[in-house]
Amino acid sequence: MDLNTLLETTVVGLGYELVDVEMSPRGRTIRVFIDSEKESGIDVEDCAKVSNQLTRLFEVENIDFDRLEISSPGLDRVVKKAADFERFAGQDIQIKLRIPHAGRRNFQGELLGCKEGKVGLRLEKEEVELEFNNIEKARLVPRFD
Repeated sequence: MDLNTLLETTVVGLGYELVDVEMSPRGRTIRVFIDSEKESGIDVEDCAKVSNQLTRLFEVENIDFDRLEISSPGLDRVVKKAADFERFAGQDIQIKLRIPHAGRRNFQGELLGCKEGKVGLRLEKEEVELEFNNIEKARLVPRFD
């Protein structure tokens, strides 16, 4: 079983959502970003619970690492799954494309959701639809009113 599948299975089994995984260039540091549906978000106890479970799992599975970091995704969380693009509709988002759309690779605006493989985005003067499969990176942009 590969590391991502192992992490997904374990984190979801503990009642959390696996948002993202980052590995250092040599794979010595593993960063796992988790989220929760609860109103208060992720706290230190949640991170400790996931860290303890993954540390034991990595010993059993002989996964070699020096450091394991568990964190909440933060206010500027990464958006990767189609369901996330739907869940965070109405929020501001920054999107970088693999292949330019109308001569641009970078977009920032209000997320309108994701339907039929297209992500809707309201810009200052227009609305655009971007191919979900063409999105290289997407991150929420927090509003501080």
